[in-house]
Amino acid sequence: MTALASYAHLRSRLQLALAINAVIIAAEFVGGWLLNSIGLMGDAGHNLVDQGSLFLALYAHLLTARPASENRTFGYHRAGIIAAFLNSFILLLTGLGIALVGLKRLLEPVPVDGGWVMAIAAVSFVANLAIALLLRHGAKDDLNIRSAFWHMLGDAWVSLGVIISGGAILLTGWTVFDPLISLLVVGAITRGAWPIFKESMDVLLESTPPGISASRVGATIEAIPGVKNVHDLHIWAVEPRLVMLTSHVMIEQPHTPPELLQLIQHRITTEFGIKHMTIQLETECCDPDDIHCDLRKLTEHHHETHTFAHHH
Repeated sequence: MTALASYAHLRSRLQLALAINAVIIAAEFVGGWLLNSIGLMGDAGHNLVDQGSLFLALYAHLLTARPASENRTFGYHRAGIIAAFLNSFILLLTGLGIALVGLKRLLEPVPVDGGWVMAIAAVSFVANLAIALLLRHGAKDDLNIRSAFWHMLGDAWVSLGVIISGGAILLTGWTVFDPLISLLVVGAITRGAWPIFKESMDVLLESTPPGISASRVGATIEAIPGVKNVHDLHIWAVEPRLVMLTSHVMIEQPHTPPELLQLIQHRITTEFGIKHMTIQLETECCDPDDIHCDLRKLTEHHHETHTFAHHH
């Protein structure tokens, strides 16, 4: 499948997921209102958050495909990351909200009709699972779709929890099961949202991508004959699949730069899989006082300030 075809395929799946989800939310909200079940209404609210997240994922998906422009030279690759960040953040807040309501209901239980709760939650469970399966394929390499996939899977678990609590209320008459299950659900939500929150935060903070060590990249370049030192080295990801590198490399005079440059680029690509790089070759440091010109100076400088701070 070509990139464009799989892209269109994913988009149609996301749109279908949005439509199914909208129907579930309406049914659960009305059902929860009529049956006085916080479990169902909580599930509807949770689904509504996910509707927002699916919408964000779709929007980011459309934006990411837009080409780079004059004032956005990277295109819209970050749109997906920002959506994933907002998504997971909202999801963590939702978890907190459900936990608070659940605790309140534990202290002040309310009568609930278990049978109807089970029926409505069962419909929600099946639909959420179906959406999650629809999105599973795209979740492998797109942080955004993965975020939406986790949301739908989390929703399915929430609905399953509500079904179980409805059954338990039917059998025992104890309405305390309604809030109890909501607290378990919070755990599942947090587990799904936290890694996505952390990963998207790392990308937004321009952290070195996981699995790549900047000092190892520097040492690899410095090991090449003819290279004196490496400084001003930056490695970051525009989004997880697009890793960039820039660096200044100081070389000894006799070497012919073109071959050396190709050698450095080849070494970085084969060892670290980084394909986008800008390398500036220098025979001397443009600014000898610049501590970035020598990474060793940087560590010494850090050590000095550290011991200085220690004495005072």
